[in-house]
Amino acid sequence: GTTSRGRSFPKKEHIAQPDEQEAVQKRTFTKWINSHLAKRVPPLVVTDLFEDIKDGVMLLALLEVLSGQKLPCEQGKKLKRIHWVANIGTALNFLEGRKSAYRGSPIKLVNINSTDIVDGRPSIVLGLVWTIILYFQIEELTISLPALQGFSSSTSSLDSSTSSTETTSPPVKRKPLPPQGGARKALLRWVQQTATKRLGLEVKDFGPSWRTGLAFFAVIHSLRPNLVDMERVWRRPNRENLQKAFLLAETELGIPQLLDPEDVDVDKPDEKSIMTYVAQFLKHHPDRKQSDSDGQTEEEVTRAGFPSFSREQRKSLRELKMWLDQLERDAIQAQETEGNLAQQYQLFKSLRVQLEMRRNQVEGALQSTQRDGILTVDQALVKQAWERVSNRLLDWHLQLDRSLPAPLNMVGAWLHEAEGALRQEIIIHQAHDVTANTVHRALEQHKVSME
Repeated sequence: GTTSRGRSFPKKEHIAQPDEQEAVQKRTFTKWINSHLAKRVPPLVVTDLFEDIKDGVMLLALLEVLSGQKLPCEQGKKLKRIHWVANIGTALNFLEGRKSAYRGSPIKLVNINSTDIVDGRPSIVLGLVWTIILYFQIEELTISLPALQGFSSSTSSLDSSTSSTETTSPPVKRKPLPPQGGARKALLRWVQQTATKRLGLEVKDFGPSWRTGLAFFAVIHSLRPNLVDMERVWRRPNRENLQKAFLLAETELGIPQLLDPEDVDVDKPDEKSIMTYVAQFLKHHPDRKQSDSDGQTEEEVTRAGFPSFSREQRKSLRELKMWLDQLERDAIQAQETEGNLAQQYQLFKSLRVQLEMRRNQVEGALQSTQRDGILTVDQALVKQAWERVSNRLLDWHLQLDRSLPAPLNMVGAWLHEAEGALRQEIIIHQAHDVTANTVHRALEQHKVSME
């Protein structure tokens, strides 16, 4: 295959099978969900989408972050299936009560029901998450492009239930127009008009057109021309281009790496995954309508309109997150390294020391500048990365201690349990009796550990 500039890439006979496409969507959607759950206080992390969505707690938390609304949720370690179904039902009812920004009619959940989500049926779970991405991200962002509104019909009434979570403007009533291609076409037109056509690059879909990585660089170049040397980009192999484009977008624009290069460098990349990733760039489009932000981008405005960090501070936070991500990868690799217990302990110790040396830097970086104590998105991502690598090292330490000869293995396990009890965070609830019960359980756990 070639692009319009004649650049070739190696032919592959491999075409993604349905289960492979499912795996790609699962990875992309999980990263997208986590990028939003990182904004929550305290942040949550989805590790296995099909399992973690079953009880509805993560799903409701995601919808709260996206909508800015508080939703009722059954929580606790002893939840039964009936509670899971109730939580999922709450989420589905909430979604069906909202309106499509394009059609002005309620969101339709086709063939999605509570029991299928509770059972963790992959195709149904992915369909639900895609619906959420489509309505809360892709529609919300494409509809706010003034230059595209005439073509995309996206001027149906935008009431408070469909406005973006990042705006606080009052409802704006517009005369509904019939859809002309919807959000997918709007997003594709935006890419073509602002990025690819001027470079002589043909992008006609959200699949094979993105395989070489050139289109991703074209989008970055359209937003920040000084970041990209297109002449060098044309000459590089696909994988290298994809890897560098995703890294550049994360470090300079704060766009999470939702895609893996090996998932895009195939004959038929997954369109929904690529649309999910590309839509994130719309937040940086200079002509995108703002509400009360006085022309500032989302990165420069935080909740309640208080100013965020400077560009240098944001870059520093992203570099810190990348360092933590790399340390986590090093820890995973080290755990898989062959060696006796002493060698394993040395590997663990070296990584633990590296983490501790950064503790003060991380704690300083996570000091909130907001009156309400809310972290910025970049701060929340750093916090999430710190907790993830800390927990991995903690689990590895426990595994090593349990491998010691008796009775040291039992002592090691007890120490970890006691330390865990001491670290447990007590969340203050509005209902005092709930807080009292939480404290009582924590004290009982301390007592049992000490005995």
